[in-house]
Amino acid sequence: MQLVLPSKFSMAEEAPKPTDERVVIKEGGRTYGVIKFSGVATDAVVEEKVGKLKKSLEKNGYKVIGDYLLARYNPPWTLPPLRTNEIMIPIELVERT
Repeated sequence: MQLVLPSKFSMAEEAPKPTDERVVIKEGGRTYGVIKFSGVATDAVVEEKVGKLKKSLEKNGYKVIGDYLLARYNPPWTLPPLRTNEIMIPIELVERT
C-alpha cells in the first residue's frame, strides 16, 4: 500500500512520524498522468481509461515510462456511482527540438 501526503509536506522529514516502525516515509521521484472516474473499475473500464489517458498524454507531449496503477478509494459496499477511482501512469515530458 502506498499513500500520498498532502503538498504542505514538501520533504519527508516534515511529515508526521509513523507510530509503526514497518511504515516508511520516503520522497517519490515520479510524475504521473492521472484520470479520475467513478463507478466500478472492471477490467473493461480500466482498459478503456488507460487507453484514453495514454492517448491524451502522448498527444500533449508526454512519454509513458511505466505500467499504470489503479487506485480505488472506497470500501466495497459503497454504491457504484459514489465510488472514486484513478488510473495513474508514470510519465516524463518529451523534449521538443
